[in-house]
Amino acid sequence: MKVSSTKSGNTCSLAVEGRIDTLTAPALEKEVTAQLPGCEKMIFDFSSVEYISSAGLRVLVFAQQELASDGEVVLKGLNANIAKMMTMTGLNNIFKIEK
Repeated sequence: MKVSSTKSGNTCSLAVEGRIDTLTAPALEKEVTAQLPGCEKMIFDFSSVEYISSAGLRVLVFAQQELASDGEVVLKGLNANIAKMMTMTGLNNIFKIEK
């Protein structure tokens, strides 16, 4: 997994590539934590993500909890399988999902 991050004002963007699983989720969480100060909107670009496990979903929920009072998490570029998982778990009601 590879993560590239940028910050523009209070918007943080993380472009993720590869698989987000038990082995790689801690690195994603570390990057999320590093971006949180001053961030009100966190955008995850999953255009190059082929798989996300429950460990990866936990990182997304963590980000949402940290930003819940005054921010939001946006997911972009989900493939069909990840979009289906978001719907099946009800997480599509928690995160803003863009195409």
